[in-house]
Amino acid sequence: MNKKPNQKTNQKITHEINQDTTSQESNIEMQNGKQEISLKTSKTFSKRFIVLLPIISIFLLVGFDQFIKHLAVINLKDHDPIVLIQGVLELQYLENRGAAWGILQNKQIVFYILTIVFMAIALWFYIKVPKNRHYLPLMSAVLVLFSGAVGNFIDRVAHQYVVDFIYFSIIDFPVFNVADIYVTLSVIALLIMILFQYKDDDMKFLTRRGK
Repeated sequence: MNKKPNQKTNQKITHEINQDTTSQESNIEMQNGKQEISLKTSKTFSKRFIVLLPIISIFLLVGFDQFIKHLAVINLKDHDPIVLIQGVLELQYLENRGAAWGILQNKQIVFYILTIVFMAIALWFYIKVPKNRHYLPLMSAVLVLFSGAVGNFIDRVAHQYVVDFIYFSIIDFPVFNVADIYVTLSVIALLIMILFQYKDDDMKFLTRRGK
């Protein structure tokens, strides 16, 4: 007489345990599913970020260069130079149809070809660089370099010359612009990083295929 209630009780307990186990397994599966969705979302966001960040950066840098050149045209063209530091630094308008020190004057086709090749190499280099924090300085320098090339390329295509306006009179350095600063500083930064910051193993990505 006493065994039947015990069997029913045991069956009930076993059933409850099975339900709890099934419920726990279901919760674990839901959590795993949510984690997978979260990881996929995170990866998608990272890919979008990697694509959008350089585009936005280039757009802002080139936009700033073009805006400053526009101000130079408005305020400096057909006007006397503006002296910022007497005997050292001044702003003067110059339409540069060549390169520094007057070389390759009116050789726009040469500049088109060189600039396109230059930008293609910079773009190839940026694509090859692993997209992680270790290479962030390298990627940033390449983006600035690319932006400088684009800034002056726009001038040459639109006007057949580059607007220059910054002049260091103390050393009689060729008149230059913001895009030139981008290119010069980024090249110096790249040389320093490649020679002193990154080791040979860090640069092996350049010889890897499928990147």
